[in-house]
Amino acid sequence: MEAIEVLTPEVGTQPACVAMGIPRSNVYRHRARRNGPQPEPQKRPSPLRALSSQERHEVLEVLHSERFVDKAPQEVYAALLDEGQYLCSIRTMYRLLDERKEVKERRNQLRHPSYQKPELLATASNKVWSWDITKLLGPVKWTYFYLYVILDIFSRYVVGWMVASRESALLAEKLIHETCQKQRIQPGQLIIHADRGSSMKSKPVALLLADLGVTKTHSRPHTSEDNPYSEAQFKTLKYRPDFPDRFGSMEDARGFCQPFFTWYNTEHHHSGIGLLTPQSVHYGQAETIFKVRQKVLLSAYEAHPERFVRKIPAPPRLPEAAWINPPKPAKNKEMLH
Repeated sequence: MEAIEVLTPEVGTQPACVAMGIPRSNVYRHRARRNGPQPEPQKRPSPLRALSSQERHEVLEVLHSERFVDKAPQEVYAALLDEGQYLCSIRTMYRLLDERKEVKERRNQLRHPSYQKPELLATASNKVWSWDITKLLGPVKWTYFYLYVILDIFSRYVVGWMVASRESALLAEKLIHETCQKQRIQPGQLIIHADRGSSMKSKPVALLLADLGVTKTHSRPHTSEDNPYSEAQFKTLKYRPDFPDRFGSMEDARGFCQPFFTWYNTEHHHSGIGLLTPQSVHYGQAETIFKVRQKVLLSAYEAHPERFVRKIPAPPRLPEAAWINPPKPAKNKEMLH
């Protein structure tokens, strides 16, 4: 700055700043600080044609009234003119609303909270369960039975299910408690994921999970992909060839579900777990079955290698992890440069 001050009397402030490569604004700020505090700028006087404080208040009261709170300023202006009343111009109405950040909405709005996307990882059985309730059509129109299902997302094993006449938080609490006891769940071991239905968010279920040391998570509203395993399991149920259009009674519904879940757990070779059955994965039999399959395929290759053109056959890979909303991979920073 000293060099600038030396050059300024000879060539002027702007050429001196250009020569030294220093912005003029820096020089002016430096001079202002050196010369002490500057007097505050005088407040701009209000124009004579401006509305008074009382008039501004009256205009805002009209705009906030129940009659006009949802109407645009031009609608308010026209309606008042038709009634023989003039408060101010349309532009002034907009300006008054803009000062209060009310141009878009003047009525108090219910703001929905920001829901975080659940990201859950299971690398073994009994780490993450997903549970949901689906309706089964009853014997006549508008009658339903409610199927509760708890599913282990790693093994796809249905650890608990129940058919009831209603959706109830107390029934859900009982099912979860009995299932945790049957699977010998220890505090801090398990996460239970569900959507935001009334039973899922109920206080009895929340207190039970807290007592058991189980963490609970919920899907985002209206986001079915946040609970994909339960949705897929219900689809498998309802697309079975023998799934009826309606169930005649609750016993009828239970009579269908009992063999279905037995088949699903013990016989269904699930594509998401290497064509293994949920039971074999859930109870640690997958590695043994994989080795047997590998031996069978190797024998087939040795007998007829010409039938396997590309490579030695191998069974589908064993499941290693199951995600609900896996995180997106971080972009390679080098690609950004």
